[in-house]
Amino acid sequence: MCRPPLPPFTEDSAKEKVRLAEDGWNSRDPAKVTLAYTQDSRWRNRAEFPVGRAEIEAFLTRKWARELDYRLIKELWAFAGNRIAVRYAYEYRDDSGQWFRAYGNENWDFAEDGLMAHRHASINEHPIREDERKFHWPLGRRPDDHPGLSDLGL
Repeated sequence: MCRPPLPPFTEDSAKEKVRLAEDGWNSRDPAKVTLAYTQDSRWRNRAEFPVGRAEIEAFLTRKWARELDYRLIKELWAFAGNRIAVRYAYEYRDDSGQWFRAYGNENWDFAEDGLMAHRHASINEHPIREDERKFHWPLGRRPDDHPGLSDLGL
C-alpha cells in the first residue's frame, strides 16, 4: 500500500499531507483513518501509547464516542525529509453539552510508502462557551474557504 504524497517532502507536499490528515480525522471514521498508519505504527497521545492499527482504531473509536461534534484544523509547522511537524486545534462537546477547544502539536515520522510510522502528540484543552466556538462548518471536511488556524488567531 502506498499513501502519497511520499517523502522526502517539499513544502507543497507537506501541506498536502497535513490537509489529507485533517480531512481523514474530520471524517471521524476510525477504520478509514487507521489506513494512513503503518501496521506497527507507534503513537504517544496524552497518557495513551497505542501500537499498531488495531490499538489505534480502538483509541479513535473511544475518542470520537466521547468527543461529539468534533471539528479539527491542522497547520504545517515544519518539515524535513520524512518528518512533518504540525500544530492543530479542535473543538468538540461532551455528552453534557459542554464545549471544549483543544490545542496541540504533533511530530510525524513517515515510512517510504507515505504511511505514518510514528505520531507524537502533545495536547491541552479548556472548556469554552458555545458562543466562543470558531469551527462552524457542517460535520466532515473543512471547506476550502474556511479560515485556518493562523487566520483565526489560534
